[in-house]
Amino acid sequence: MTDKIRTKHWGRQIDGVMSEIVRQAAICQVKLLDPGVIEAVIHNNDSVCGHKNERSFKKLRDMLMLGFVVRDKSTENLGALETDALIQVIREQLSERLGGRLGGPYRPG
Repeated sequence: MTDKIRTKHWGRQIDGVMSEIVRQAAICQVKLLDPGVIEAVIHNNDSVCGHKNERSFKKLRDMLMLGFVVRDKSTENLGALETDALIQVIREQLSERLGGRLGGPYRPG
């Protein structure tokens, strides 16, 4: 598999997982980018939800855990630098689409 095809493949994998994480976070009104929130979700603490939805919260937690697996597999196949670059591009695209709904530090428009 060529490097370009490999990069495209892992980019799609990461994008798919991150898009689903964002979708479930939006349903539950979870500010994923706020400090400690991802850790709370991983530890099954739904107090970070602005809207209770057990099914969606479970899927959010599962997808976050899957995201770590996909990131690790991508790192094995592409290397850490390329994986981090892919994740950063996807994160920026998602942030543009969602504005401040995911929380995180204030960024003046």
